[in-house]
Amino acid sequence: MSFRGTGKDSTERLQVKTVTTLPRPITDYQSLSAEELFERTRAAKRALGEQVMVLGHNYQRDEVIQHADFRGDSLILAQVAEQRSDRPYVVFCGVHFMAETADVLSRSNQTVILPDMAAGCSMADMAAIEQVEQCWDALGRVVPVEETVMPAVYVNSAAILKAFCGEHGGLTCTSSNARKVIEWSWARREKILFFPDEHLGRNTANKMGIPREQMIVWDPYMPRGGNSVEAIQRAKLILWKGHCSVHQMFQPSHIDYFRKQHPEVTVIVHPECHEDVVNKADLVGSTEYIIRTITAAPAGTTWAVGTELNLVNRLKHEQTDKKIFFLSSTVCQCATMYRIDAPHLCWALENLADGHVVNRIVVPDDEKQLAKVALDRMMALS
Repeated sequence: MSFRGTGKDSTERLQVKTVTTLPRPITDYQSLSAEELFERTRAAKRALGEQVMVLGHNYQRDEVIQHADFRGDSLILAQVAEQRSDRPYVVFCGVHFMAETADVLSRSNQTVILPDMAAGCSMADMAAIEQVEQCWDALGRVVPVEETVMPAVYVNSAAILKAFCGEHGGLTCTSSNARKVIEWSWARREKILFFPDEHLGRNTANKMGIPREQMIVWDPYMPRGGNSVEAIQRAKLILWKGHCSVHQMFQPSHIDYFRKQHPEVTVIVHPECHEDVVNKADLVGSTEYIIRTITAAPAGTTWAVGTELNLVNRLKHEQTDKKIFFLSSTVCQCATMYRIDAPHLCWALENLADGHVVNRIVVPDDEKQLAKVALDRMMALS
């Protein structure tokens, strides 16, 4: 898997000390016990002190997130990196696009590190910049695209796609502010190109009462996205054919099962789920919304949760006064997020303590500036 925005070789020397050794190889860590990895990671963090900040995404495994200084959703963590500019090194335990966003928002004195470069995102990979540019050109042969179509990209996307939106007057969105972004966009242009998650776009539009005939799906592998000229002209919302591999796994039958087994259950799901699941759920919201809602719920309540498995298991462990179930009988785990493990985190931190920066994330300056424009437009809506 290849990524844009890695910028530099995987090793880079720190300026804070003289380096006389080569970087330690990851293979030295893969056979270590959990106990040794824990102690060595803690020791490396202690040695680095105020120089480093470890950020852990909510979907991370426990062996990693236990070392996080902050945990949360991807955008919240990127904003933390920006706000804590006193920490020159940011070790982002998430996936590639999240570390890119942190690099876009961080200060010039900060370095962002991703413990495993293979930690990508299948949904982010469903919209390549070449495909988005081809879509834009194809739309331009049907409508005056710059004047009538607003590009809106989910933050779960590569920095270069955020830069595309910044360049063309558009903005980013999150699962919690998608409605605001859609309203803002329609106030300025007739149509929206919403990518790369069609489910978040459709679920938001459904909640707003947008008729189905005003939505089309753009398949990047089909001429004109698989749509007629008339359909494109009629559409108000153009949804990219993309999805989250985790949330796609939840099915309406899973909700039926829990309602039968636990009539008192409250079903809460993420808006990246298919509309058939969202329409059957009691509550729908972002990861942070799910955490807040269940945490604030009365003791003794019963919940079936449709989001990533590590987060649901953590809620079970922390909210012991409630009954919390994972909505699916199938393991719905973010496989690419799972690549960030205890060996990779320990490897990154010990190398940093030795004076080596491994796996630095660098978004090119031109992309960074335009991506920040798109992010700033979104954050101005908050």
